[in-house]
Amino acid sequence: MNKKLLTCMMAASMALSAYGQNTMEVNTKKLGAPIQSTMYGIFFEDINFAADGGLYGELVKNRSFEFPQHLMGWQTFGCVDVEDDDAPFERCPHYVVLSDPGHKERRSGLVNEGYFGIGVEKGEAYRFSVWAKAPKGNAAIRVQLIDENSMEEKQEFVEQEIDITSKEWKKYTITFTSPKKDKQAKLRIFLKGTNSVALEHISLFPVNTFKNRENGMRRDLAQALADLKPGIFRFPGGCIVEGTDLATRYQWKNSIGPVENRPLNGNRWEHTFDYRYYPDYFQSYGLGFFEFFQLSEDIGAEPLPILNVGMACQYQNWNDESAHQPMDELKQYIDDCLDLIEFANGPVTSKWGKIRAEMGHPKPFNMKYIGVGNEQWGEFYYERLKPFVAAIRAKYPEIKIVGTSGPVPEDKPDNTYRFEDGWKAMKAQKADLVDEHYYRNEEWFLTHGLRYDSYDRKGPKVFAGEYACHGEGKKWNHYEAAILEAAFMTGFERNADVVHMTTPAPLFAHVDGWQWRPDQIWYDNTDMFKTVSYYVQQMYATNAGTNVLSLTMNKKPVANQAGQNGLFASAAYDSKAGEVIIKIANTSKQKQAVSFNLTDVKGERTANTLTLCHNGMDDENSICKPELITPQAGTAKVEMQGKQAVLNDELAPMSFRIYRFKK
Repeated sequence: MNKKLLTCMMAASMALSAYGQNTMEVNTKKLGAPIQSTMYGIFFEDINFAADGGLYGELVKNRSFEFPQHLMGWQTFGCVDVEDDDAPFERCPHYVVLSDPGHKERRSGLVNEGYFGIGVEKGEAYRFSVWAKAPKGNAAIRVQLIDENSMEEKQEFVEQEIDITSKEWKKYTITFTSPKKDKQAKLRIFLKGTNSVALEHISLFPVNTFKNRENGMRRDLAQALADLKPGIFRFPGGCIVEGTDLATRYQWKNSIGPVENRPLNGNRWEHTFDYRYYPDYFQSYGLGFFEFFQLSEDIGAEPLPILNVGMACQYQNWNDESAHQPMDELKQYIDDCLDLIEFANGPVTSKWGKIRAEMGHPKPFNMKYIGVGNEQWGEFYYERLKPFVAAIRAKYPEIKIVGTSGPVPEDKPDNTYRFEDGWKAMKAQKADLVDEHYYRNEEWFLTHGLRYDSYDRKGPKVFAGEYACHGEGKKWNHYEAAILEAAFMTGFERNADVVHMTTPAPLFAHVDGWQWRPDQIWYDNTDMFKTVSYYVQQMYATNAGTNVLSLTMNKKPVANQAGQNGLFASAAYDSKAGEVIIKIANTSKQKQAVSFNLTDVKGERTANTLTLCHNGMDDENSICKPELITPQAGTAKVEMQGKQAVLNDELAPMSFRIYRFKK
């Protein structure tokens, strides 16, 4: 026998003796509540440079010169002017004119810094496009990618010329391949010759976007979403749905149509935290509602758009009635909801269905859910929601409506937030789902494993729309927080009759431009890594099962109750694969021996396992070590003890494991 294997077996035997057995009963004979296909999903909000500079493939910052400071993101030299006469796009009227600098040895042009630089990969193709005109006749520009700090003879490592041949606005496109990898390149444009040229919507995209779409997503980040196998995709927020004020709320109608004519929008995350302040953080709307629906389809998730209920962010406006839309002036907001449903689902003969078709998707997106309001509370919200519910029910009774219970998972002692009142209001209005949010510390996650066991089974269903373990004094991604999230999620599965959707938050963060932690996926301009929290979500979503199975210890749910030694567990059956799935987290600092008595399982078999285990509680993956902690595959044995099928195993301290075996 292999000496290493023998040593491990002896250690396991000693551990079983030392720590005793945690025996659980798993009833595989009786199927419990169905587990919804939407149970595990993702939530996108444009925070931490998640859209522009992140998931959205555009590499040029302020490409249409619409930032309030029109040249923010650009460095100019020579003779460069910003103009807005005779603009080609009504809602993006600004453009630049490069003119003769007045001497043959001088230069006119501009340099774009991108989002913390422009990231390019060796051997990858990039598409540069620009709308341009030459008012005085034929002109030309030189387009370069440069490394300003290069020790090579030349700063530029890519260059092409474009002849501007028309006095009228026209789109020009070139494609080039980068000869090297550079995380912080810049785009430089020189005027060639003396004839002036006007430039608008200067764009640079990787050709190799996700699904190779021209206005597409960064391939590695979108693929990471697809690899999660999400059932639901909530977008576009989050607090940006509300805006700091109603003028800066997310307006979906501004985010569709030709990308060149989508107006700039402010981003409330630009100024929310003055200790992490980014004055150049805006929303180009390049990643708009059409792209969100298309991405939902591409990754196999149900779309869940969240729309404004006529309220600005209550965090930033509190009880200021004047900040919100008056009750008798809500029609535009209600119409936005109804029109969105038509945009997503309507026939090509309808007004908004026709626009969807013109954008390249004649088939309906088959949207089933809509959320109205984000993290709102109190009578301000409850009264405004009523006419939305009435209008949607009247015209689209098949659409399920998601309301919200506010920003916290319980009543506040000072009555600032009234969680219970939120649930009462949602029940009264017959919302289909109630969106709960909670960012809480380790102790909260350890002590709330039974949160949903006592919920009303006849009321609206639960959507845990934003949640994450925020460490006590360490609010960043770390291994311990991920394990506690895994433990808590067993309560989602055990209560699948009442919990129908869950999405952790936030999703994305740029390592050079973040405002909120922890997050699921981190990246710089060329590379990314998946956090342990990401892998927890992936383990659940790819092992969800179709029905709950009863799993108990001393006839009680396993949720770190007295005598359960820090264990959390749940079980499910996958009717498609004919397999039993057991999920268990050991949140204690000791090894735990576990034994599962399997009702209605006959004969020995091998269980496949997937395990998260690590010694450093503060450790996490990183750009430099993207796979420091990943799930590890293995096996365990289901054995017969007399007539009883039993699975015996040992769990490392602070670990999470999934078992799958044929019934």
